[in-house]
Amino acid sequence: MKKGIHPKDYRLVVFKDTSNDYTFITRSTASTKETIVWDDGKEYPLVKLEISHTSHPFYTGKMKFVDTAGRVDKFRNRYKNHYDKKGEPKKEDLPENETPKSEE
Repeated sequence: MKKGIHPKDYRLVVFKDTSNDYTFITRSTASTKETIVWDDGKEYPLVKLEISHTSHPFYTGKMKFVDTAGRVDKFRNRYKNHYDKKGEPKKEDLPENETPKSEE
C-alpha cells in the first residue's frame, strides 16, 4: 500500500438522514460546521444527508418521491421578479379584451 495518501484526521461524526431523522455515528473526515449532542452526552460534528440506507428505495423496497426542499418552488421564488419583468404580460396589465399570446 502507498504511504501518505490516506487522511490522518479521522474523527467520530454523526450522519443524519433528513428524510426520516435516522442518525448514526461513524469515523469520517467529512468537514462540517454543525454539531449535535449524541446519546452519550458528547458533542459531535453533524453531516446532514438527503438519502441513507434507511430511506433509499433499493434498500427499503419502497418507491418514495423525495422532493429536496421544493427545488422548483425555491427556483421560481428566487427568480420571480426576473420573470415578472421579462415574462408574459400580466392579465391586469392588458386591456380588457386582450389575452396574453402563447409561444407556438
